[in-house]
Amino acid sequence: MLISVKDLHKSFGELEVLKGMDIEIEKGNVIAIIGPSGSGKTTLLRCLNALEMPNRGSFHFHDGFDVSFNKNPSKNDILRLRRKSGMVFQSYNLFPHKTALENVMEGPVIVQKKEKGQVRELAESLLQKVGLGEKMHLYPHQLSGGQQQRVGIARALAIEPELMLFDEPTSALDPELVGEVLRVIKELANEGWTMAIVTHELKFAEEVADHVLFIDGGHIVEQGPPSEILKNPKEARTMQFLDRMLNPS
Repeated sequence: MLISVKDLHKSFGELEVLKGMDIEIEKGNVIAIIGPSGSGKTTLLRCLNALEMPNRGSFHFHDGFDVSFNKNPSKNDILRLRRKSGMVFQSYNLFPHKTALENVMEGPVIVQKKEKGQVRELAESLLQKVGLGEKMHLYPHQLSGGQQQRVGIARALAIEPELMLFDEPTSALDPELVGEVLRVIKELANEGWTMAIVTHELKFAEEVADHVLFIDGGHIVEQGPPSEILKNPKEARTMQFLDRMLNPS
């Protein structure tokens, strides 16, 4: 078990978005998180690395690190939690004034205080891994959306996280660029990275995920292997959602 999440709650003012979720993520597994817009998928992901601070709940990691949000966690605990995961956003979030290589180096050098020469070597190898070895000295505006997203993946990998978090990584891309990003994520899955992916790409979820969570209204409605959740769901709400996704007309 990499991480166990208990009784996770998150509200924005009067709006309760997460209503007491329990989740377990096995080391080396890929979790696909699906559900309608506004169901709490992105909020869940952002809570996992404290980009959004949960109102209640606790995380337990395999190495004995525990953090509880039932009281205010310390700054050190929040920093330690954030260092355990790398986040890939919908909209790339690259620094426009830095090259692809500099974007990938930023986290390890500035946040983790690692030596620049060592980080440069790692960053170059990661850009090669995502197929951008020849583009490392270009700026974001010189790259396609798919290339920018692959830089984002390399940047998240550079901090050497235990958990990779993907927030609808292809939603901002033109259809012809989706495949190149999904291909990189599949390769990471094959390498054994632990990942949680919010996605609308059901075929991709079926191929890559070990476990699927269907979320609606701030609750986990149903969860299990892709063969069950995507092919033979038990809950009427899951069936309705999948029907709308597969037959949008």
